[in-house]
Amino acid sequence: MKNLESMEQFVQLRDGGKTIFMFSADWCPDCRIIEPILPEIEDKFSEFTFIHVDRDQFIELCQQLDVYGIPSFIAFGNGKELGRFVSKDRKTQEEIEGFINGLK
Repeated sequence: MKNLESMEQFVQLRDGGKTIFMFSADWCPDCRIIEPILPEIEDKFSEFTFIHVDRDQFIELCQQLDVYGIPSFIAFGNGKELGRFVSKDRKTQEEIEGFINGLK
């Protein structure tokens, strides 16, 4: 999963196809727990581009998008929000895949 580098890149990715942004932080234990399953999820849903957003680096973006708990996921398709799985709760692979399946 690639890391978000700039706000300009966020706008480009948000507006240019199907992208799922995963909001996380280095200090978040629940984020570390799901890391090993993320490559498998990315492979299963290859129609989406997956981008890691460091919550501490992009705090203003998190505020704009009402992301106050991590790990969280927001999906966009050509600039339109398709759905969000935003909470402070630990997420399972089944829950994440269920969220993505619900976007289709």
